[in-house]
Amino acid sequence: MVAVKEDPQREAIGFLQTQARERIDTHAAIVFLAPDRVYKLKRAVRFSYLDYSTLEQRERACRAELALNRRTVQDLYLGVRALTRASDGTIAFDGAGEVVDWVIEMRRFDQTLLFDRMAERGELTAALMESLGAEIAAFHAAAEVTPGRGGHASLKLEIDGNELNLGRTPRIFPSEVCASLVRRWREELAEHAELLDRRDRTGHVRRCHGDLHLRNIVLWHGRPALFDCIEFSEHLSCIDVLYDLAFLLMDLEHRGLRPSANVVFNAYLDRADEADGLAALPLMMSLRAAIRAHTGVAAAHAQPSSERREAMADEARAYLDLAAGLLRRPPPVLVAIGGVSGTGKSTLARALSPVCGIAPGARILHTDALRKRLFGVEPAQRLDVRAYTMEVNLSVYRRQREAAAQALRGGYSVIADGVFGRAEERAAIAAVAQELGVPFKGLWLTAPVDVLRGRILERRGDMSDATVDVLLEQLKRDPGDVDWKRIDAGGPVAATLERARAALA
Repeated sequence: MVAVKEDPQREAIGFLQTQARERIDTHAAIVFLAPDRVYKLKRAVRFSYLDYSTLEQRERACRAELALNRRTVQDLYLGVRALTRASDGTIAFDGAGEVVDWVIEMRRFDQTLLFDRMAERGELTAALMESLGAEIAAFHAAAEVTPGRGGHASLKLEIDGNELNLGRTPRIFPSEVCASLVRRWREELAEHAELLDRRDRTGHVRRCHGDLHLRNIVLWHGRPALFDCIEFSEHLSCIDVLYDLAFLLMDLEHRGLRPSANVVFNAYLDRADEADGLAALPLMMSLRAAIRAHTGVAAAHAQPSSERREAMADEARAYLDLAAGLLRRPPPVLVAIGGVSGTGKSTLARALSPVCGIAPGARILHTDALRKRLFGVEPAQRLDVRAYTMEVNLSVYRRQREAAAQALRGGYSVIADGVFGRAEERAAIAAVAQELGVPFKGLWLTAPVDVLRGRILERRGDMSDATVDVLLEQLKRDPGDVDWKRIDAGGPVAATLERARAALA
Protein backbone atom coordinates (compact mmCIF):
# COMPACT_ATOMS: atom_id res chain seq x y z
CA MET A 1 0.00 0.00 0.00
CA VAL A 2 1.09 3.58 -0.70
CA ALA A 3 -0.75 5.93 1.58
CA VAL A 4 -1.04 9.69 1.42
CA LYS A 5 -0.53 11.39 4.79
CA GLU A 6 -3.73 12.48 6.50
CA ASP A 7 -2.69 16.16 6.95
CA PRO A 8 -4.57 17.32 3.81
CA GLN A 9 -7.77 16.14 5.48
CA ARG A 10 -7.12 17.58 8.90
CA GLU A 11 -9.48 20.54 8.45
CA ALA A 12 -12.25 18.39 6.99
CA ILE A 13 -11.99 15.87 9.81
CA GLY A 14 -11.95 18.59 12.43
CA PHE A 15 -15.09 20.20 11.01
CA LEU A 16 -16.97 16.91 10.68
CA GLN A 17 -16.18 16.00 14.28
CA THR A 18 -18.03 19.16 15.34
CA GLN A 19 -21.10 17.88 13.48
CA ALA A 20 -21.10 14.34 14.84
CA ARG A 21 -21.42 12.46 18.11
CA GLU A 22 -19.66 9.29 16.98
CA ARG A 23 -16.90 8.36 14.56
CA ILE A 24 -16.21 5.03 12.85
CA ASP A 25 -12.84 4.47 11.17
CA THR A 26 -12.27 1.97 8.39
CA HIS A 27 -9.26 1.40 6.16
CA ALA A 28 -10.73 3.55 3.37
CA ALA A 29 -13.22 5.91 5.02
CA ILE A 30 -14.20 7.78 8.16
CA VAL A 31 -17.90 7.76 9.00
CA PHE A 32 -19.28 10.53 11.21
CA LEU A 33 -22.61 9.88 12.93
CA ALA A 34 -24.77 12.92 13.72
CA PRO A 35 -28.20 12.63 15.42
CA ASP A 36 -30.10 12.24 12.14
CA ARG A 37 -27.36 12.30 9.50
CA VAL A 38 -24.28 10.33 8.52
CA TYR A 39 -21.29 11.87 6.74
CA LYS A 40 -18.87 9.56 4.98
CA LEU A 41 -15.42 10.92 4.16
CA LYS A 42 -13.16 8.97 1.82
CA ARG A 43 -9.66 8.68 3.26
CA ALA A 44 -6.82 10.13 1.16
CA VAL A 45 -5.31 6.68 0.58
CA ARG A 46 -4.24 4.54 -2.33
CA PHE A 47 -4.40 0.72 -2.38
CA SER A 48 -3.87 -1.71 -5.22
CA TYR A 49 -7.65 -1.86 -5.71
CA LEU A 50 -8.74 1.74 -5.00
CA ASP A 51 -7.33 5.24 -5.22
CA TYR A 52 -8.74 8.10 -3.14
CA SER A 53 -5.44 9.96 -2.95
CA THR A 54 -6.53 13.19 -4.68
CA LEU A 55 -9.43 15.56 -4.14
CA GLU A 56 -10.71 14.91 -7.67
CA GLN A 57 -10.65 11.14 -7.20
CA ARG A 58 -12.52 11.41 -3.91
CA GLU A 59 -15.21 13.54 -5.55
CA ARG A 60 -15.63 11.02 -8.37
CA ALA A 61 -15.81 8.17 -5.86
CA CYS A 62 -18.45 9.98 -3.79
CA ARG A 63 -20.61 10.68 -6.82
CA ALA A 64 -20.27 7.10 -8.03
CA GLU A 65 -21.20 5.73 -4.61
CA LEU A 66 -24.26 7.99 -4.50
CA ALA A 67 -25.48 6.96 -7.96
CA LEU A 68 -24.88 3.24 -7.52
CA ASN A 69 -26.45 2.96 -4.07
CA ARG A 70 -29.51 4.94 -5.11
CA ARG A 71 -30.37 1.94 -7.29
CA THR A 72 -31.49 0.14 -4.12
CA VAL A 73 -32.11 2.82 -1.45
CA GLN A 74 -33.09 6.07 -3.13
CA ASP A 75 -33.95 8.00 0.04
CA LEU A 76 -31.13 6.73 2.28
CA TYR A 77 -28.40 8.46 0.26
CA LEU A 78 -29.16 12.18 0.31
CA GLY A 79 -26.34 13.65 -1.75
CA VAL A 80 -22.71 14.64 -2.12
CA ARG A 81 -21.65 17.68 -0.07
CA ALA A 82 -18.62 19.88 -0.62
CA LEU A 83 -16.58 20.98 2.38
CA THR A 84 -15.41 24.51 1.64
CA ARG A 85 -13.01 26.95 3.29
CA ALA A 86 -14.11 30.59 3.57
CA SER A 87 -11.69 33.53 3.41
CA ASP A 88 -11.53 33.60 7.21
CA GLY A 89 -10.46 29.93 7.28
CA THR A 90 -13.73 28.47 8.55
CA ILE A 91 -15.02 25.22 7.05
CA ALA A 92 -18.65 24.80 6.00
CA PHE A 93 -20.90 22.66 3.87
CA ASP A 94 -21.29 23.88 0.28
CA GLY A 95 -19.91 27.37 0.86
CA ALA A 96 -18.52 29.81 -1.68
CA GLY A 97 -14.87 29.22 -0.84
CA GLU A 98 -12.28 26.67 -1.91
CA VAL A 99 -13.34 23.00 -1.78
CA VAL A 100 -11.14 21.12 0.68
CA ASP A 101 -12.92 17.74 0.52
CA TRP A 102 -16.12 15.89 -0.34
CA VAL A 103 -18.48 13.77 1.74
CA ILE A 104 -21.53 11.60 1.15
CA GLU A 105 -24.53 12.60 3.25
CA MET A 106 -26.93 9.86 4.34
CA ARG A 107 -29.91 9.56 6.64
CA ARG A 108 -28.96 7.90 9.88
CA PHE A 109 -30.72 4.61 10.49
CA ASP A 110 -31.14 2.39 13.52
CA GLN A 111 -28.01 0.21 13.65
CA THR A 112 -29.99 -2.56 15.34
CA LEU A 113 -31.81 -3.05 12.01
CA LEU A 114 -28.66 -4.13 10.21
CA PHE A 115 -29.12 -7.74 9.17
CA ASP A 116 -25.96 -8.95 10.91
CA ARG A 117 -27.34 -7.55 14.19
CA MET A 118 -30.75 -9.08 13.50
CA ALA A 119 -29.07 -12.42 12.77
CA GLU A 120 -27.37 -12.33 16.17
CA ARG A 121 -30.77 -11.83 17.80
CA GLY A 122 -32.44 -14.59 15.75
CA GLU A 123 -34.75 -12.15 13.97
CA LEU A 124 -34.15 -13.13 10.34
CA THR A 125 -37.53 -14.73 9.74
CA ALA A 126 -38.39 -16.84 6.70
CA ALA A 127 -40.70 -14.06 5.46
CA LEU A 128 -37.86 -11.54 5.70
CA MET A 129 -35.48 -13.87 3.86
CA GLU A 130 -38.10 -14.45 1.16
CA SER A 131 -38.38 -10.69 0.73
CA LEU A 132 -34.58 -10.36 0.62
CA GLY A 133 -34.28 -12.97 -2.13
CA ALA A 134 -36.93 -11.12 -4.12
CA GLU A 135 -35.17 -7.76 -3.63
CA ILE A 136 -31.84 -9.15 -4.86
CA ALA A 137 -33.48 -10.77 -7.89
CA ALA A 138 -35.16 -7.48 -8.83
CA PHE A 139 -31.91 -5.56 -8.31
CA HIS A 140 -29.94 -7.93 -10.53
CA ALA A 141 -32.63 -7.88 -13.21
CA ALA A 142 -32.38 -4.09 -13.46
CA ALA A 143 -28.59 -3.85 -13.15
CA GLU A 144 -26.48 -2.73 -16.10
CA VAL A 145 -25.14 -5.59 -18.22
CA THR A 146 -21.33 -5.45 -18.42
CA PRO A 147 -20.18 -8.10 -20.92
CA GLY A 148 -16.54 -9.08 -21.04
CA ARG A 149 -15.91 -8.54 -17.34
CA GLY A 150 -16.89 -11.97 -16.05
CA GLY A 151 -16.36 -15.47 -17.28
CA HIS A 152 -13.69 -17.88 -16.17
CA ALA A 153 -10.96 -15.23 -16.49
CA SER A 154 -12.56 -13.16 -13.72
CA LEU A 155 -12.71 -16.09 -11.30
CA LYS A 156 -9.14 -17.06 -12.24
CA LEU A 157 -8.04 -13.67 -10.93
CA GLU A 158 -9.90 -14.40 -7.69
CA ILE A 159 -8.15 -17.77 -7.37
CA ASP A 160 -4.75 -16.21 -8.06
CA GLY A 161 -5.40 -13.50 -5.46
CA ASN A 162 -6.54 -16.03 -2.87
CA GLU A 163 -3.48 -18.21 -3.49
CA LEU A 164 -1.15 -15.24 -3.01
CA ASN A 165 -2.84 -13.88 0.11
CA LEU A 166 -3.38 -17.22 1.84
CA GLY A 167 0.28 -18.08 1.31
CA ARG A 168 1.41 -15.03 3.27
CA THR A 169 0.34 -16.45 6.65
CA PRO A 170 1.51 -20.09 6.86
CA ARG A 171 1.22 -20.05 10.65
CA ILE A 172 -2.54 -19.57 10.37
CA PHE A 173 -3.20 -21.24 7.02
CA PRO A 174 -1.05 -24.41 6.60
CA SER A 175 0.58 -24.49 3.17
CA GLU A 176 -0.58 -28.03 2.38
CA VAL A 177 -4.21 -27.10 3.15
CA CYS A 178 -3.99 -24.03 0.93
CA ALA A 179 -2.31 -25.93 -1.89
CA SER A 180 -5.06 -28.56 -1.84
CA LEU A 181 -7.74 -25.89 -1.87
CA VAL A 182 -6.15 -23.99 -4.75
CA ARG A 183 -5.84 -27.21 -6.73
CA ARG A 184 -9.54 -27.91 -6.20
CA TRP A 185 -10.46 -24.38 -7.29
CA ARG A 186 -8.47 -24.71 -10.49
CA GLU A 187 -10.09 -28.08 -11.24
CA GLU A 188 -13.56 -26.62 -10.67
CA LEU A 189 -12.73 -23.58 -12.79
CA ALA A 190 -11.55 -25.74 -15.68
CA GLU A 191 -14.71 -27.83 -15.43
CA HIS A 192 -17.01 -24.80 -15.52
CA ALA A 193 -15.00 -22.44 -17.74
CA GLU A 194 -17.30 -22.83 -20.74
CA LEU A 195 -20.39 -22.30 -18.56
CA LEU A 196 -18.94 -19.14 -17.01
CA ASP A 197 -17.92 -17.71 -20.36
CA ARG A 198 -21.36 -18.45 -21.82
CA ARG A 199 -23.01 -16.63 -18.92
CA ASP A 200 -20.72 -13.65 -19.56
CA ARG A 201 -21.80 -13.57 -23.22
CA THR A 202 -25.51 -13.90 -22.44
CA GLY A 203 -26.07 -11.08 -19.97
CA HIS A 204 -25.49 -12.67 -16.57
CA VAL A 205 -22.51 -10.45 -15.76
CA ARG A 206 -23.78 -7.11 -14.47
CA ARG A 207 -22.85 -4.12 -12.35
CA CYS A 208 -23.76 -5.78 -9.06
CA HIS A 209 -23.38 -4.86 -5.41
CA GLY A 210 -20.00 -6.56 -5.00
CA ASP A 211 -20.00 -6.64 -1.19
CA LEU A 212 -23.32 -8.34 -0.51
CA HIS A 213 -23.19 -9.62 3.06
CA LEU A 214 -25.46 -9.15 6.06
CA ARG A 215 -23.70 -6.05 7.36
CA ASN A 216 -24.57 -4.23 4.14
CA ILE A 217 -28.30 -4.97 4.34
CA VAL A 218 -30.69 -2.99 6.53
CA LEU A 219 -34.40 -3.16 7.27
CA TRP A 220 -35.47 0.15 5.71
CA HIS A 221 -39.15 1.14 5.73
CA GLY A 222 -39.96 -2.45 6.65
CA ARG A 223 -38.14 -3.97 3.66
CA PRO A 224 -34.61 -5.36 3.18
CA ALA A 225 -32.42 -2.71 1.54
CA LEU A 226 -28.97 -3.25 0.04
CA PHE A 227 -26.49 -0.43 0.62
CA ASP A 228 -22.75 0.40 0.62
CA CYS A 229 -22.04 -1.33 -2.69
CA ILE A 230 -18.59 -1.24 -4.26
CA GLU A 231 -18.02 1.82 -6.43
CA PHE A 232 -14.22 1.84 -6.66
CA SER A 233 -13.54 -1.32 -8.70
CA GLU A 234 -15.31 -2.67 -11.76
CA HIS A 235 -13.43 -5.95 -11.29
CA LEU A 236 -15.14 -6.38 -7.90
CA SER A 237 -18.58 -5.07 -8.89
CA CYS A 238 -19.05 -6.08 -12.54
CA ILE A 239 -19.47 -9.77 -11.88
CA ASP A 240 -21.69 -12.77 -12.48
CA VAL A 241 -24.92 -12.19 -10.56
CA LEU A 242 -24.53 -15.59 -8.89
CA TYR A 243 -21.08 -14.56 -7.63
CA ASP A 244 -22.78 -11.55 -6.06
CA LEU A 245 -25.43 -13.76 -4.44
CA ALA A 246 -22.74 -16.25 -3.36
CA PHE A 247 -21.31 -13.77 -0.83
CA LEU A 248 -24.61 -13.56 1.06
CA LEU A 249 -25.22 -17.32 0.92
CA MET A 250 -21.70 -17.95 2.23
CA ASP A 251 -22.15 -15.38 5.01
CA LEU A 252 -25.35 -17.08 6.18
CA GLU A 253 -23.70 -20.51 5.98
CA HIS A 254 -20.75 -19.28 8.08
CA ARG A 255 -23.18 -18.05 10.74
CA GLY A 256 -24.92 -21.43 10.90
CA LEU A 257 -28.03 -20.04 9.19
CA ARG A 258 -28.45 -22.49 6.33
CA PRO A 259 -32.27 -22.47 6.58
CA SER A 260 -32.18 -18.70 5.99
CA ALA A 261 -29.73 -19.14 3.13
CA ASN A 262 -31.99 -21.76 1.58
CA VAL A 263 -34.99 -19.42 1.67
CA VAL A 264 -32.98 -16.65 -0.03
CA PHE A 265 -31.62 -19.13 -2.58
CA ASN A 266 -35.06 -20.42 -3.55
CA ALA A 267 -36.79 -17.03 -3.46
CA TYR A 268 -34.10 -15.68 -5.80
CA LEU A 269 -34.29 -18.59 -8.25
CA ASP A 270 -38.10 -18.49 -8.22
CA ARG A 271 -37.80 -15.04 -9.80
CA ALA A 272 -34.51 -15.09 -11.75
CA ASP A 273 -33.46 -17.23 -14.71
CA GLU A 274 -30.10 -18.13 -13.22
CA ALA A 275 -30.40 -21.88 -12.60
CA ASP A 276 -28.12 -22.66 -15.55
CA GLY A 277 -25.19 -21.37 -13.46
CA LEU A 278 -25.83 -23.51 -10.37
CA ALA A 279 -22.98 -25.90 -11.19
CA ALA A 280 -20.50 -23.06 -10.54
CA LEU A 281 -22.15 -21.76 -7.35
CA PRO A 282 -20.15 -23.96 -4.90
CA LEU A 283 -16.91 -22.65 -6.41
CA MET A 284 -18.16 -19.09 -6.10
CA MET A 285 -19.17 -19.55 -2.46
CA SER A 286 -15.84 -21.21 -1.67
CA LEU A 287 -13.89 -18.32 -3.18
CA ARG A 288 -15.95 -15.84 -1.16
CA ALA A 289 -15.18 -17.75 2.05
CA ALA A 290 -11.44 -17.77 1.28
CA ILE A 291 -11.47 -14.02 0.66
CA ARG A 292 -13.05 -13.59 4.09
CA ALA A 293 -10.34 -15.84 5.53
CA HIS A 294 -7.34 -13.85 4.36
CA THR A 295 -8.93 -10.42 4.82
CA GLY A 296 -9.81 -11.53 8.36
CA VAL A 297 -6.16 -12.25 9.07
CA ALA A 298 -5.18 -8.83 7.74
CA ALA A 299 -7.75 -7.24 10.05
CA ALA A 300 -6.53 -9.35 12.98
CA HIS A 301 -2.98 -8.03 12.61
CA ALA A 302 -4.30 -4.49 13.09
CA GLN A 303 -5.92 -5.26 16.46
CA PRO A 304 -4.18 -3.83 19.58
CA SER A 305 -5.37 -6.69 21.83
CA SER A 306 -3.69 -10.09 21.54
CA GLU A 307 -6.92 -11.73 22.66
CA ARG A 308 -8.82 -9.99 19.88
CA ARG A 309 -6.13 -10.89 17.35
CA GLU A 310 -6.35 -14.56 18.23
CA ALA A 311 -10.15 -14.57 18.14
CA MET A 312 -10.13 -13.05 14.67
CA ALA A 313 -7.47 -15.52 13.54
CA ASP A 314 -9.69 -18.38 14.73
CA GLU A 315 -12.58 -16.99 12.72
CA ALA A 316 -10.31 -16.73 9.68
CA ARG A 317 -9.44 -20.44 10.08
CA ALA A 318 -13.16 -21.21 10.24
CA TYR A 319 -13.68 -19.38 6.95
CA LEU A 320 -10.92 -21.44 5.34
CA ASP A 321 -12.51 -24.65 6.64
CA LEU A 322 -15.79 -23.46 5.15
CA ALA A 323 -14.08 -22.75 1.81
CA ALA A 324 -12.98 -26.38 1.67
CA GLY A 325 -16.31 -27.74 2.90
CA LEU A 326 -18.29 -25.85 0.26
CA LEU A 327 -16.48 -27.81 -2.46
CA ARG A 328 -17.59 -31.19 -1.14
CA ARG A 329 -20.38 -32.48 -3.36
CA PRO A 330 -22.51 -35.35 -2.03
CA PRO A 331 -24.63 -36.90 -4.80
CA PRO A 332 -27.90 -35.03 -5.38
CA VAL A 333 -31.30 -36.63 -4.81
CA LEU A 334 -34.76 -35.92 -6.16
CA VAL A 335 -37.58 -35.91 -3.61
CA ALA A 336 -41.20 -35.48 -4.73
CA ILE A 337 -43.90 -34.55 -2.22
CA GLY A 338 -47.52 -35.15 -3.26
CA GLY A 339 -50.98 -35.09 -1.73
CA VAL A 340 -54.13 -33.00 -1.83
CA SER A 341 -54.24 -29.36 -0.78
CA GLY A 342 -53.74 -28.69 2.92
CA THR A 343 -51.53 -31.70 3.64
CA GLY A 344 -48.56 -29.40 4.27
CA LYS A 345 -46.45 -30.21 1.23
CA SER A 346 -44.81 -26.78 1.01
CA THR A 347 -44.20 -26.63 4.75
CA LEU A 348 -42.49 -30.02 4.67
CA ALA A 349 -40.45 -29.04 1.60
CA ARG A 350 -39.13 -25.93 3.38
CA ALA A 351 -38.24 -27.99 6.47
CA LEU A 352 -36.42 -30.68 4.50
CA SER A 353 -34.59 -28.48 2.00
CA PRO A 354 -31.74 -27.19 4.22
CA VAL A 355 -30.62 -30.75 5.05
CA CYS A 356 -30.70 -32.05 1.46
CA GLY A 357 -27.47 -31.93 -0.50
CA ILE A 358 -24.85 -29.21 -0.78
CA ALA A 359 -25.11 -25.69 0.63
CA PRO A 360 -27.44 -23.94 0.83
CA GLY A 361 -29.67 -27.00 0.47
CA ALA A 362 -32.20 -28.26 -2.03
CA ARG A 363 -33.85 -26.36 -4.83
CA ILE A 364 -37.57 -26.38 -4.05
CA LEU A 365 -39.85 -26.49 -7.08
CA HIS A 366 -43.43 -25.74 -6.03
CA THR A 367 -46.01 -26.15 -8.77
CA ASP A 368 -47.80 -23.16 -7.20
CA ALA A 369 -44.73 -20.93 -7.58
CA LEU A 370 -44.09 -22.15 -11.13
CA ARG A 371 -47.71 -21.43 -12.05
CA LYS A 372 -47.49 -17.88 -10.67
CA ARG A 373 -44.30 -17.25 -12.61
CA LEU A 374 -45.87 -18.63 -15.78
CA PHE A 375 -48.57 -15.95 -15.42
CA GLY A 376 -46.09 -13.21 -14.43
CA VAL A 377 -47.35 -12.57 -10.89
CA GLU A 378 -45.82 -12.71 -7.43
CA PRO A 379 -46.24 -16.01 -5.49
CA ALA A 380 -48.84 -14.61 -3.08
CA GLN A 381 -51.05 -13.11 -5.83
CA ARG A 382 -54.17 -15.14 -6.51
CA LEU A 383 -55.03 -16.54 -9.95
CA ASP A 384 -58.47 -17.37 -11.29
CA VAL A 385 -59.73 -20.66 -12.70
CA ARG A 386 -58.23 -19.98 -16.13
CA ALA A 387 -54.81 -20.72 -14.61
CA TYR A 388 -55.91 -24.24 -13.65
CA THR A 389 -56.95 -25.78 -16.95
CA MET A 390 -55.55 -29.17 -17.93
CA GLU A 391 -53.39 -27.47 -20.55
CA VAL A 392 -51.85 -25.15 -17.94
CA ASN A 393 -51.38 -28.02 -15.50
CA LEU A 394 -49.46 -30.01 -18.09
CA SER A 395 -47.26 -26.99 -18.80
CA VAL A 396 -46.57 -26.40 -15.08
CA TYR A 397 -45.56 -30.00 -14.39
CA ARG A 398 -43.40 -30.04 -17.53
CA ARG A 399 -41.61 -26.88 -16.35
CA GLN A 400 -41.11 -28.46 -12.95
CA ARG A 401 -39.44 -31.50 -14.51
CA GLU A 402 -37.22 -29.34 -16.73
CA ALA A 403 -36.15 -27.19 -13.78
CA ALA A 404 -35.53 -30.29 -11.65
CA ALA A 405 -33.28 -31.80 -14.31
CA GLN A 406 -31.35 -28.54 -14.63
CA ALA A 407 -30.72 -28.26 -10.88
CA LEU A 408 -29.78 -31.93 -10.57
CA ARG A 409 -27.27 -31.59 -13.41
CA GLY A 410 -25.80 -28.65 -11.49
CA GLY A 411 -25.26 -30.92 -8.48
CA TYR A 412 -28.16 -29.66 -6.36
CA SER A 413 -30.78 -31.84 -4.74
CA VAL A 414 -34.37 -31.04 -5.67
CA ILE A 415 -37.66 -31.18 -3.78
CA ALA A 416 -40.59 -31.19 -6.21
CA ASP A 417 -43.81 -30.15 -4.49
CA GLY A 418 -47.23 -30.58 -6.09
CA VAL A 419 -50.49 -32.47 -5.84
CA PHE A 420 -49.26 -35.16 -8.26
CA GLY A 421 -52.83 -36.44 -8.35
CA ARG A 422 -52.40 -38.33 -11.63
CA ALA A 423 -50.31 -41.47 -12.05
CA GLU A 424 -48.76 -39.97 -15.20
CA GLU A 425 -47.45 -36.99 -13.22
CA ARG A 426 -45.88 -39.22 -10.60
CA ALA A 427 -44.27 -41.46 -13.19
CA ALA A 428 -42.89 -38.48 -15.12
CA ILE A 429 -41.12 -36.89 -12.13
CA ALA A 430 -39.65 -40.26 -11.13
CA ALA A 431 -38.39 -40.68 -14.70
CA VAL A 432 -36.30 -37.49 -14.36
CA ALA A 433 -34.27 -39.11 -11.59
CA GLN A 434 -33.95 -42.36 -13.52
CA GLU A 435 -32.71 -40.58 -16.65
CA LEU A 436 -30.06 -38.70 -14.67
CA GLY A 437 -29.05 -41.63 -12.51
CA VAL A 438 -29.89 -40.01 -9.18
CA PRO A 439 -31.85 -41.47 -6.25
CA PHE A 440 -35.59 -40.79 -6.16
CA LYS A 441 -37.91 -40.68 -3.17
CA GLY A 442 -41.66 -40.08 -3.41
CA LEU A 443 -43.61 -38.98 -0.31
CA TRP A 444 -47.41 -39.03 -0.28
CA LEU A 445 -48.94 -36.90 2.51
CA THR A 446 -52.32 -37.69 4.04
CA ALA A 447 -54.48 -36.06 6.72
CA PRO A 448 -58.11 -36.12 7.92
CA VAL A 449 -60.53 -33.99 5.91
CA ASP A 450 -61.38 -31.70 8.85
CA VAL A 451 -57.67 -30.97 9.36
CA LEU A 452 -57.23 -30.18 5.65
CA ARG A 453 -60.28 -27.92 5.66
CA GLY A 454 -59.06 -26.03 8.74
CA ARG A 455 -55.59 -25.47 7.31
CA ILE A 456 -56.96 -24.05 4.07
CA LEU A 457 -59.29 -21.67 5.91
CA GLU A 458 -56.40 -20.42 8.07
CA ARG A 459 -54.08 -19.58 5.17
CA ARG A 460 -52.95 -15.95 4.84
CA GLY A 461 -50.60 -14.69 2.12
CA ASP A 462 -49.98 -18.24 0.92
CA MET A 463 -48.89 -19.05 -2.63
CA SER A 464 -51.61 -21.71 -2.96
CA ASP A 465 -54.92 -20.66 -4.49
CA ALA A 466 -56.71 -23.79 -3.27
CA THR A 467 -60.05 -23.28 -1.54
CA VAL A 468 -62.15 -25.78 0.40
CA ASP A 469 -64.16 -26.37 -2.78
CA VAL A 470 -60.95 -27.19 -4.65
CA LEU A 471 -60.00 -29.60 -1.88
CA LEU A 472 -63.35 -31.38 -2.08
CA GLU A 473 -62.97 -31.77 -5.85
CA GLN A 474 -59.48 -33.24 -5.36
CA LEU A 475 -60.78 -35.75 -2.83
CA LYS A 476 -63.38 -37.00 -5.34
CA ARG A 477 -60.68 -37.96 -7.83
CA ASP A 478 -59.02 -41.36 -7.68
CA PRO A 479 -55.21 -40.86 -7.74
CA GLY A 480 -54.73 -44.47 -8.80
CA ASP A 481 -52.10 -46.76 -7.33
CA VAL A 482 -49.79 -44.53 -5.28
CA ASP A 483 -46.53 -46.37 -4.69
CA TRP A 484 -44.85 -43.46 -2.88
CA LYS A 485 -44.17 -43.65 0.86
CA ARG A 486 -47.31 -42.59 2.72
CA ILE A 487 -46.74 -40.04 5.50
CA ASP A 488 -49.34 -39.15 8.11
CA ALA A 489 -49.30 -35.34 8.00
CA GLY A 490 -52.34 -34.73 10.17
CA GLY A 491 -50.43 -33.73 13.29
CA PRO A 492 -47.77 -31.14 14.19
CA VAL A 493 -45.17 -30.18 11.58
CA ALA A 494 -42.37 -31.60 13.73
CA ALA A 495 -44.00 -35.04 13.73
CA THR A 496 -44.51 -34.97 9.96
CA LEU A 497 -40.89 -33.90 9.48
CA GLU A 498 -39.65 -36.75 11.67
CA ARG A 499 -41.64 -39.30 9.66
CA ALA A 500 -40.42 -37.83 6.36
CA ARG A 501 -36.80 -37.93 7.47
CA ALA A 502 -37.18 -41.54 8.49
CA ALA A 503 -38.64 -42.36 5.09
CA LEU A 504 -35.80 -40.57 3.28
CA ALA A 505 -33.09 -42.16 5.40
